[in-house]
Amino acid sequence: METKWLEDFISLVETNNFSRSAQLRHVTQPAFSRRIQSLENWLGTDLIDRTTFPTRLTPAGHVFYEQALEMLGQINGVRELLRHKRVTAQTTIDLAVPHTLSLTFVPKWITQLEEDFGPIHSRLMALNVHDAVLQLVEGGCDLLLCYHHPRQPVQLDPGRYDMLVMGREALRAYARCDRTRQPMFTLPGRKAAPLPFLSYTTNAYLGRMVDLILADARPALHLDKRYETDMAEGLKMMALEGRGIAFLPESAVTREVKQKLLAPADAAGSWEIEMEIRLYRERPSPARPGKPLVAELWDFLEERLQPAKAKRRLAASER
Repeated sequence: METKWLEDFISLVETNNFSRSAQLRHVTQPAFSRRIQSLENWLGTDLIDRTTFPTRLTPAGHVFYEQALEMLGQINGVRELLRHKRVTAQTTIDLAVPHTLSLTFVPKWITQLEEDFGPIHSRLMALNVHDAVLQLVEGGCDLLLCYHHPRQPVQLDPGRYDMLVMGREALRAYARCDRTRQPMFTLPGRKAAPLPFLSYTTNAYLGRMVDLILADARPALHLDKRYETDMAEGLKMMALEGRGIAFLPESAVTREVKQKLLAPADAAGSWEIEMEIRLYRERPSPARPGKPLVAELWDFLEERLQPAKAKRRLAASER
């Protein structure tokens, strides 16, 4: 049994709604339903009465709810106890980051931070977006760095979590350069001859961003999915082999574009989307004060970002 199954079940009991719980748990509804079913299979009994609507617990579900709360509390208590016993716990910043940002944004960001703020001891956890957010929610990290878009938001309670915008990133289509240093494939393609498409899997955050691009595309894009993976780096390597078009974050292909190995497949920039790069922390409280080092770093970042924030506000007001 996985602890996230317990958390899923508790969320479902509290919301009484599969769709709402799936949204809060940052997972699709079909995936959420499968995890509830996996818990029921492990227990060997139904927890949810699926003959009624709205959602209602079975008698076994009512009994297990109390046990799930107790089990999860014990697990989290033990984890917190052991974490506090780590010798380096207070002097190390635990950072949860989606895979792509861990390769593109974090190395340069840490280097710049150490130049301006001073030496930092950090522990990086490279995860998918869902699991990275869970690390913050469950107290498994000090900071969460992730992408954000208004149409595919990371839903964290602003009353509990602080947020800083660290930058912006464009996601657009790229293809391998031919001998004339032009892209081998260019959008939008033709219905009679769709372009080979290197795609993210359906559970990847960047894949959902690509879905938004495709849904809004005017004119429509004609693509033939040939390959899929949840890793932007994997799509980049396939694009470098000339296998098709891939939508990639600009920071992931800076070197390849400069070396004329890859080029934008949409010269007019008509098919792209911009995302924010956000940093989150749990707001310190008397019960959970957090690490002094994290508070010091947060204050430093907040102060450094204030001028840029004020400048953006002024520009917006002038428009």
